[in-house]
Amino acid sequence: MEGLYEIKTINEILQRHGFSFSKKLGQNFLINPTVCPKIAEMGNAQKGFGVIEIGTGIGVLTNELAKRADKVCAIELDNRLIPILDETLAEYSNVKIFNDDILKIDLHKLIDEEFDGLEVTVCANLPYYITSPVIMRLLEERLPIKSVTVMVQKEAGVRLCAKTGTRESGAVTYAVRYFSEPKMLFNVSRGSFYPAPNVDSCVIRFDIFDKTTESVADEKFFFRVVRAAFEQRRKTLCNSVSAILGIDKSVVAQAALLAGISASIRPEAVEMDQMISFANELYELYKLTNK
Repeated sequence: MEGLYEIKTINEILQRHGFSFSKKLGQNFLINPTVCPKIAEMGNAQKGFGVIEIGTGIGVLTNELAKRADKVCAIELDNRLIPILDETLAEYSNVKIFNDDILKIDLHKLIDEEFDGLEVTVCANLPYYITSPVIMRLLEERLPIKSVTVMVQKEAGVRLCAKTGTRESGAVTYAVRYFSEPKMLFNVSRGSFYPAPNVDSCVIRFDIFDKTTESVADEKFFFRVVRAAFEQRRKTLCNSVSAILGIDKSVVAQAALLAGISASIRPEAVEMDQMISFANELYELYKLTNK
């Protein structure tokens, strides 16, 4: 459908369907005509691929994905948008809309049933309030996908793509780099949206590893340690982990010593291999002290 980037056309469509924007759902529709084609191109929307789109808006990005990929399965929570999408996506036979919650839908089942014989990628313009939960779900479930390309708040994008051991890093940084190779693609100004948000955005891509590192002794424990490390960011790594996990400080300090890092180090200064060594040592000590 033509004109989906024009505010006049958008308003006509929304008024025709009695739609009003929801602040709760973080709805901001793209009106910059250069952004969605770039997301589609850089997000692996191509022949031989199926695309899972998260959050459709009125279907601007969906249009660009459908032009390029063999199939698009779009997941949209707001049921008020479904009749709008029936109109704006009417010309595409390779699009299927799921009126569902991305945090609840069975993604393994969706991929098995909808993308037989296709490589799979994910593209999304994510509402800011669910950025981390959605990304972590996509990564932790070990879905058979090649990449995840998302538009997020610029500040969140910097943290997601940061290198471990730097000031910009956080718990999500370690998780992202455990499962994938993140890359900052391009920035998107707040004026590219309608209504315009109060912050700028960026588009990032995670290229998913075929398999994760085998050096982690216990994956669940590793991520418990990472989350605990950044729960009280102003504290040292050892003090925060001890307080959050309820492990004696002397045990945590011993784990740091065995991992070759200072007991007074801040969590954001710990690199990935150091965090893995620290978590592994703590895991073994924790097992010994809790027999």
